[in-house]
Amino acid sequence: MGIWADSKGVDGNGGKNPWSFLTRRKRVDSAVESNSHGQLAKELTVPHLMAIGVGATIGAGVYVLVGTVAREHSGPALPLSFLVAGFAAALSALCYAELASRCPSAGSAYHYSYICVGEGVAWLIGWALILEYTIGGAAVARGITPNLAALIGGMENLPSFLSWHTIPGTNIVVDPCSAIVVFIVTGLLCAGIRESTVVQSVVTTVNIFALIFVIIGGGYLGFKSGWVGYQLPTGYFPFGVDGMLAGSATVFFAFIGFDAVASTAEEVKNPQRDLPVGIGASLFLCCGLYMLVSIVIVGLVPYYAINPDTPISSAFADNGMQWAAYVINAGAFTALCASLLGGILPQPRILMAMARDGLLPPFFSDINKNSQVPVKSTIVTGLVAAVLAFSMEVSELAGMVSVGTLLAFTVVAISVLILRYIPPNEIPLAPSVMEPFVSASTGYSWSMLEANEDTKAHAGTSQTTIPPAVKEDLPNDPLIAKDTIIAKYVHEGNRRKVIGWAIAVTCLGVFILTFAASNKTIISSIRFALCGVGGTLLLSGFVFLNLMDQDDARHNFGHSGGFICPFVPLLPIACILINSYLLINLGAATWARVSIWLAIGIVVYVFYGRSHSTLKEAVYVPATQVAHT
Repeated sequence: MGIWADSKGVDGNGGKNPWSFLTRRKRVDSAVESNSHGQLAKELTVPHLMAIGVGATIGAGVYVLVGTVAREHSGPALPLSFLVAGFAAALSALCYAELASRCPSAGSAYHYSYICVGEGVAWLIGWALILEYTIGGAAVARGITPNLAALIGGMENLPSFLSWHTIPGTNIVVDPCSAIVVFIVTGLLCAGIRESTVVQSVVTTVNIFALIFVIIGGGYLGFKSGWVGYQLPTGYFPFGVDGMLAGSATVFFAFIGFDAVASTAEEVKNPQRDLPVGIGASLFLCCGLYMLVSIVIVGLVPYYAINPDTPISSAFADNGMQWAAYVINAGAFTALCASLLGGILPQPRILMAMARDGLLPPFFSDINKNSQVPVKSTIVTGLVAAVLAFSMEVSELAGMVSVGTLLAFTVVAISVLILRYIPPNEIPLAPSVMEPFVSASTGYSWSMLEANEDTKAHAGTSQTTIPPAVKEDLPNDPLIAKDTIIAKYVHEGNRRKVIGWAIAVTCLGVFILTFAASNKTIISSIRFALCGVGGTLLLSGFVFLNLMDQDDARHNFGHSGGFICPFVPLLPIACILINSYLLINLGAATWARVSIWLAIGIVVYVFYGRSHSTLKEAVYVPATQVAHT
């Protein structure tokens, strides 16, 4: 086999493929190799990562969410709802952990999808994450003012320059306090990753101590009062198991935030070891705190009597501990500040990663030499978030935050399947560096050609034949399939294509199944038929992937020696199924708004990103050939 190169612009018949740019895939270490704009500082360890993960995950929502979900869905089974949601989030966390340790670079899901899936999907994921962090940061900042007011005794006690004001002649309510807090956070992030993480650690610690106070103080009150919330005649599942599961779907979004840890991969001292530990420990700690707080609250007050707006402070007040509201309000305020820090932190790094790849202007990829952070991207992120928080009520747009996250979770799970079964076997190289590979491989090509000719000639004149026993063993090549029946049809020549289609069919089955199961407006017979078709495609793809062995090349892909996701393909497929179900159930209004943003992104990509991509002129060479040269 000689030199093989493909510019990703030619199809199998030698004709020009106009859509090939969508499948361009970059190298794992492309960011490290292109260091013309500087490198990020490697300062982070496991405690820093846990502070980022817990701070970004535990927002003020937990101080409200427990009341709403307990009253409407779960009842006393609220801790089980958090447990199920935590398990579902752990599926995505395990996928993130493997990819973060194999491909430790800024960009998180955008970076992984660019390596495993292609440029088109990577652009949409990056563009959706930009929306997520922009809206999410503004929504969190908008909630700081009322929590600060509650902490000091009411909105009337706030200084005038921090209070809400209504613009005369309009219904626009401006929030100066939220904009000021965003500017403070932006300045802190510009100072350096170590400085911002230290502050994040302090603020998150205060929040955790507030939750520990709730758990210990609430436990004391519960034992004193006899846990009246668990003595109800309706039992532990007043809304049934279905209600508990519906509550899980709602509280699942309280676990979103651990992906912020993956976005700092390039700034971690030992990413292969620390990133999986940081992601897993953050999620475990958050799940434990959520469950313990919910155990206390639904035990102190009957679920139907919980105040949906202030469930925790009201539960303490009902048991004679009114002063606890100050501690709880302090926890809610610090939770919002930590969440704002964790929400703004990833976006400049995603902008930087996209600019490095040429999909956005190089302005965003500049790294300050002193602080070693992308200061320009951070300032732009802070300005946009501050303007939105100051001038808009973004609560109605909060649902759009979930789309970017769930899309990222889904694509990360698909990337794990691709990495395990059909890892990228081509490396993009600039045309200027192709000559050494051509000259070095020419002799190898002719020697292999001559050896093949000699082998064919020998085979044509020899009277020896391969024994039947050997022929039966040939299909058992670990790269082909475990099952000999499948091995008759899947061989090394078509293996990658067949498995690629199997993964695509599995994803199609997931979409059909979740769409039909969620859409109750469809006629019952059609709905059940679609569920059957989707379930069949999903099960067929899963069984086929189980019968196929994973590619040995996965051991050498990226940075080896890190975390390995267990139970593949079951775990990634379950992750895809859960996230797809949640995506489809976000509602038509949310998808209509997101579609507008994604359409704008497509226009930007077509007129800028596609033509400025660093892979535009790249020539793809087999990875094995590069390794041998």
